[in-house]
Amino acid sequence: METINLGLQIIPKSKTQESYDLVEKAIEVIQESGVKYEVTPFETVMEGPQEKLMEVALYAQQAVFNGGADEVLIFYRIHARKDSGVSMEEKTEKYRV
Repeated sequence: METINLGLQIIPKSKTQESYDLVEKAIEVIQESGVKYEVTPFETVMEGPQEKLMEVALYAQQAVFNGGADEVLIFYRIHARKDSGVSMEEKTEKYRV
């Protein structure tokens, strides 16, 4: 399977937990997954096979629920190509300082 980019934004809602603390639970799952990722102010972008990234996204969702979220809004953005992989570097390399 070709490499894709998956942007994952999780917005937790909880009556008892801080949203940022819950988002950190999701980021911890991504960090521990071994996939390439980049945290941005609005979402975390991952790179790898689609099946693996969707699995990581589901584990991240569950971590937020396990952390105390009552509900979550989840937004996925996927960039895939028919005949070749997609990398984060090809889109951002010229902007890195």
